[in-house]
Amino acid sequence: MNWKEIDLNDIDLENMGGWPIQIKIAFAVILLVGVLFGGNYLFISDRLDSLERAEVKEQELREDFQMKYRLAANLMLYRAQLKEMESRFSELLKMLPSENEMPGLIDDMSFVAADAGLRIDSLEWEQEIERDFYVEFPIRMSASGSYHEYGEFVSGVARLPRIVSLHDFKVTKSASGGVDVEVLAKTYRFKEGAELPKTPAKKG
Repeated sequence: MNWKEIDLNDIDLENMGGWPIQIKIAFAVILLVGVLFGGNYLFISDRLDSLERAEVKEQELREDFQMKYRLAANLMLYRAQLKEMESRFSELLKMLPSENEMPGLIDDMSFVAADAGLRIDSLEWEQEIERDFYVEFPIRMSASGSYHEYGEFVSGVARLPRIVSLHDFKVTKSASGGVDVEVLAKTYRFKEGAELPKTPAKKG
């Protein structure tokens, strides 16, 4: 019997044993192909899912590594900056007068003013002011001279080995054609055992 002699309408699905041999072979081949295709599909689909999960995990690990790398780099930079700040602060502390050096600052300012050509009318300490971690020592000075001499005095104060800042300038013309100068100088001393104010942590 060949394929032309087979009438598909005569095939009884409930009597597979009576099917022609060609139909049995064709059915077996179709069934085998279906089983193989279905098995491969499930196998490949599972592998694709596993691969996709692995790729997502790899991306997460990469991002986590990059974030930790940046944090580590920022931490190293922060430590270097902190070390530099501590070094600068230590240098600044050396420039603050000690308790024993405080009386000598009046002499230093007198010398600077006289060297600049100013005539000192008064130079005296005012009441000290306590801050959070340092003490402020004001010195009130009145002097007379020329604008040029006053400029020389300001430059001389800036060259002093100890930190002295100038505030509350009052400059008026004198009858002689020069200027009368009143200024508040301030020097500072670090309070022993005081804690410095903490700077807020940077975000991001």
